[in-house]
Amino acid sequence: MSTPIDHPDAGGVTTLDRELEQLLNEENVEPGDHERFSHYVKKEKILESAITGKPVRALCGKKWTPGRDPEKFPVCPTCKEIYESLMS
Repeated sequence: MSTPIDHPDAGGVTTLDRELEQLLNEENVEPGDHERFSHYVKKEKILESAITGKPVRALCGKKWTPGRDPEKFPVCPTCKEIYESLMS
């Protein structure tokens, strides 16, 4: 899911990277699991990717070039958890 992160107190990139690394190291995610979900990505990054074709990085760390309808897939639980923790 391409959901914007517009909250001004969402933290910096360094903090987010550190949190992502920690969460990914704690979970046992099977290869290909990320393909079954829609992911949270900054809205401006989705637009940039559509224009340039460059890949985006989701909150959970998945990197890919968007091209499918995110409404057809369940939300990535890791992205959702990170997003909710940033909003609190």
